[in-house]
Amino acid sequence: MLLGISSCLEHSSPTDWASKHKALGLKSINFPVDYLAGENVYMAYKDAADKAGLLIAEVGIWRNTLAANLDERAHWIDYAINQLRMADRIGATCCVNVVGTPYGPRWDGGYRQNFSTELWKMAVDMIRQIIDTAQPQHTKFCIESMPWMIPSNPDEYLRLISDVNRPQFGAHLDVVNMITSPERYFFNDRFLDECFAKLKGHICSCHLKDIKLKEEYTFQLQECACGDGSLDIKRYIGLAEKENANMPMIIEHLTTDEEYANSVQYVYNLLK
Repeated sequence: MLLGISSCLEHSSPTDWASKHKALGLKSINFPVDYLAGENVYMAYKDAADKAGLLIAEVGIWRNTLAANLDERAHWIDYAINQLRMADRIGATCCVNVVGTPYGPRWDGGYRQNFSTELWKMAVDMIRQIIDTAQPQHTKFCIESMPWMIPSNPDEYLRLISDVNRPQFGAHLDVVNMITSPERYFFNDRFLDECFAKLKGHICSCHLKDIKLKEEYTFQLQECACGDGSLDIKRYIGLAEKENANMPMIIEHLTTDEEYANSVQYVYNLLK
């Protein structure tokens, strides 16, 4: 696997950015700028990554492409299209978003209607529109797995891939985001096996983190740094490597550069 982090690290230039990732022993990166930075800027970051031997794993969108306000929705769909075009230009493995929602104040929030037939159809149409307009030749467009919106389990993911029916649509696997029950938590080794068995051939990139059970009632789970929870990380990495020896695995949602460096070291020590 090609380990990376979601932090762009504090840096002064594209070359400095790439060299700091390489110094941590990383093999893949998340792209730190969007298309609005301009072609000269984003191509400078691409060239720096190429010279450092770093795979550009992910270009993020992180906008509500299903916003309730139709003008806002159209604006963010256009943003996603341009992000996907840039991702394809720089040779990124995938361009990723969550599906979004029109049903509440939080754009990535959990609402009952997120699992409605209406939402499903809107999501399929939106994904097709982004892919068909951008027409990427190399980069896959992906929707990240989530706890409270589709796809929240591997079966939903397979159905979404089938319904979208575009070869440029792939799976972005965040297993922790789908651990939402005692069964998946306590038997996460089995759930990991299920995810990779069902999504075989579709997975483009993975997020790497950990999860732990809080002591408070009722059943509450907390995302945490690698090694601070109960996820079978060694199994996760092993399954990812069987799927693709060069699978990007991106450590995310830490606060400081030091925390990211410590997490990277934990993972490499675990693999020793």
